[in-house]
Amino acid sequence: MKHAKVYLFLVLANLFWAGNFVFGAMVVTQMSPVSLTFSRWLCASFLLVPLAWLIERVSWRRALAEWRLHALQSALGLVGYTLFLYWALGFTTPVSAAVISATNPAMIALAAALFLGDRLAGSRIVGLVLSFAGVLVVLSGGSVARILESGFNPGDLLIVAAVLVWTAYSLIGRRVTTPPVTATAVQAVFAIVLMVPFVLAFGVQLPTDAAGFTGLAYIILFPSVASYALWNIGAGRIGPARAGIFLNLLPVFTVLISVLLGGELSPAHIVGGVLVLAGVYLTSRRKHPPAASPAAGVAQSAP
Repeated sequence: MKHAKVYLFLVLANLFWAGNFVFGAMVVTQMSPVSLTFSRWLCASFLLVPLAWLIERVSWRRALAEWRLHALQSALGLVGYTLFLYWALGFTTPVSAAVISATNPAMIALAAALFLGDRLAGSRIVGLVLSFAGVLVVLSGGSVARILESGFNPGDLLIVAAVLVWTAYSLIGRRVTTPPVTATAVQAVFAIVLMVPFVLAFGVQLPTDAAGFTGLAYIILFPSVASYALWNIGAGRIGPARAGIFLNLLPVFTVLISVLLGGELSPAHIVGGVLVLAGVYLTSRRKHPPAASPAAGVAQSAP
């Protein structure tokens, strides 16, 4: 496969993920975060299971041998992260959510240094400082006085919580040997089971108009299924280290989509976004990228 086609796949994967922030903010006005999360993974699982077989042809018995890790990852990433994200989008803008979420690689690097003994020095420390400074700019709206007067936007704090949950999900993912699309399919099935108590307690709402159903269909088909397939094809060709650079497109695409749909872009978003992207670049840069693991892929790289 030519590199141009591979790069296109990686660009499209991030474009579709960016739409999750924008369409999620729209759909969550018609469905509760519980309903949206349950509906997303229930429907996506019917597509992910056959897709995993077509792409990776892994023995399901082998995949289920790691069921404890898959269940834990499902609870953290597919249930916890998604609930926090959609809950947050009821209070904050997709742009703020995307900029804060862009610190995922930096937060994972910090957590890996603290808990797994990964080396963190030099430019990576500078990158962490820049990333967290960018988040503070977004959280404060560029004004410390605003924070002192009215506090933080609860949606922004929920996105910070989502980043922390995704960090734990990603670190646990280092122990998973199941290929990524198959792992995601198994975890989607676990997510359905884990969501049942929430559904019984709070019920399930459906979208109330055509726009809501369109947004839900987008979330199921593109961020949940198409992005995973495109990303893993691309990352499998050029390696996860090089593919990871494309993740910096996620907040950029989210901003572009939001602005095109009439969303607001503040100076704090611009300054914070630049700081975060610069920090992520420094944090993620490696002089000698590690060899690709068979399981390395989107399941541990992007929400």
